[in-house]
Amino acid sequence: MSCSVEDLHWMSLALEEAELAMREGEIPVGAVIVRNGQLLSRAHNLCESGSDATAHAECLAIGQACREVGSWRLSDCTLYVTLEPCPMCAGAAVNARLGRIVYAAKDPRAGAFGSLLDLRSYPLEGRPAVEQGAMESESLALLRAFFAERRKKEKARD
Repeated sequence: MSCSVEDLHWMSLALEEAELAMREGEIPVGAVIVRNGQLLSRAHNLCESGSDATAHAECLAIGQACREVGSWRLSDCTLYVTLEPCPMCAGAAVNARLGRIVYAAKDPRAGAFGSLLDLRSYPLEGRPAVEQGAMESESLALLRAFFAERRKKEKARD
């Protein structure tokens, strides 16, 4: 994917959120939602700290953006996220009618916009434009570092 300067700017904010998640012991995924060049929301994973399986960065950002605009429809918005959305998050994005989704790294284990499955191939109401690859190496580096540290801690406990 050829990234615009604007895409790189917004993805860098999503990466900042992913770094916050990592510092908090969460899987380092961050998301931001933008409308007409304005930041509507930003979030990172909070599943562990909130004991909430649904507290993924994308779902949190979508909820914040909906409250910000006063509508559940985000058709003129772009979601930037550091990892390909899982089925739950992809479903939320489709339901929110997001117009565009830009994600950094593919998720072969749970990605729902092309890797494991593609929700856009189903007859759903929303069909966002999806682009992949903006700051992919930076996102993958965070994920790899997080999981390497987790494995190291698990090994130390054994």
